[in-house]
Amino acid sequence: MADLLTNEEYKAIAASLDFPRNAFIDGGFRPAISGATFVSSNPATGERLAEIAACDARDVDLAVAKAREAFDDGRWSRLHPAERKEVLLRLAKLMERDARELAVMESLDAGKTIYDCETVDIPETIHVIRWHAELIDKIYDQVAPASDNHIAMILREAMGVVGLVLPWNFPLLMLAWKIGPALAAGCSVVVKPAAETTLTALRVAELACEAGLPRGVLNIVTGSGSDVGEPLGRHPDVDMVSFTGSTATGRRFLHYSADSNLKEVVLELGGKNPCIVLDDAEDLDAVAAHVVNGAFWNMGQNCSAGSRLIVHRDIQDALMARIQAHAREWIVGDPLDPEVRVGALVSPAHFGKVSAYLEAARSENILMGGNVIREGFIEPTVVQTTRSSKLAVEEIFGPILTLIPVSSFEEAIAVANDTDYGLAASIFTANGKRALRGARMLRAGTVTVNSFGEGDISTPFGGYKQSGFGGRDNGIHAHDQYTQLKTIWLDLTDHSDTVID
Repeated sequence: MADLLTNEEYKAIAASLDFPRNAFIDGGFRPAISGATFVSSNPATGERLAEIAACDARDVDLAVAKAREAFDDGRWSRLHPAERKEVLLRLAKLMERDARELAVMESLDAGKTIYDCETVDIPETIHVIRWHAELIDKIYDQVAPASDNHIAMILREAMGVVGLVLPWNFPLLMLAWKIGPALAAGCSVVVKPAAETTLTALRVAELACEAGLPRGVLNIVTGSGSDVGEPLGRHPDVDMVSFTGSTATGRRFLHYSADSNLKEVVLELGGKNPCIVLDDAEDLDAVAAHVVNGAFWNMGQNCSAGSRLIVHRDIQDALMARIQAHAREWIVGDPLDPEVRVGALVSPAHFGKVSAYLEAARSENILMGGNVIREGFIEPTVVQTTRSSKLAVEEIFGPILTLIPVSSFEEAIAVANDTDYGLAASIFTANGKRALRGARMLRAGTVTVNSFGEGDISTPFGGYKQSGFGGRDNGIHAHDQYTQLKTIWLDLTDHSDTVID
């Protein structure tokens, strides 16, 4: 973990940064073919950071063509696995070298706190790249059981040209979650960062080139969803798309695939994740710390955020008192201040959306917070409501936690599963059997017991129901989505004694 600097030192680094501005295609930066640009702004201050290339379908066509050329000639896809590993390890080292610059750039671009960028996002991003690099030459193919006269080999082959569409809430980390296994598998990729957060993806592409990644293998096409995301999703020469973002947009990618070449689609979508605290939960102070972290980390802009607190009535008041105590440590303010834990929401549009939910909360029972600090900033808020309330049903993606009291284990599980989503869940109880029974009953891709979390790089991440489709991020399982399985059947029958008249 990096030693944190002072607010003044981070501001000095921010003032010295030279922001990338153009798309990265075929090994170099280039403006949009149209010459159009859009403004990237600091959501905490409104300050203009850079004018970024506003690409369109023509730029997507060029990037896909260069990615296809790179894949087909084998400059990366047919490179020895150990050589691919060495390139990605060099990339990880270069990111480590520039970690502080990346952290400040990420904070400026996304409104994320420098505390999170320095202690979580950047170290974990580097770890993900290194982990997938080390896995490249350690995944074995298989030989299937067959007769004495046959050998059946099952091989993984790189998918081909892959479109990677990123969210804005964890720009660098989600980039790593996708390019790590995709590049490890030997694919060529075309990345579309979120329009709100493009800067660090462009910087990583530059570092990848410095690390020795061949041109055309990693391309970053910047712009809007309609101008870049949709053409990428519909492109007939893209073999698959991996998308992380809203459930509504994820649906569109399934349509794009159906309307084009039936490319494979992997979706990691939204969540309305339950955190169940039963009446026998131990150490409510520790529970409260997990609840606060799960609800307010990254300003609640997290698809796996524990946004529904389902708590037994008998301990509701005691737990709420401890939540309020821990929430006092979550200071709202300048994201470049290392003491701050709650920064700015990512954009004025998103701030407006979350503010509308805050307004709706005024007709409910607000237990904590409920205020806009200033434009772009909302304080951590807890609202007691019912399971059918708009606040408890819809994904807010902001620092608003809904509290739903229940009277039993069975009611808690029923409320937890009463959602269209199924990404993550938590259950707090001292009863081991009840914990495991609850974890099995919860319809979610990741269930944590007596903690909030998402597992780690070694565990698959993805959801049930409308939280995901088609594959998993993280772990060995992430490599599956970027590879095809091929069976090679060898006939070993000895025909040497066959007589041909």
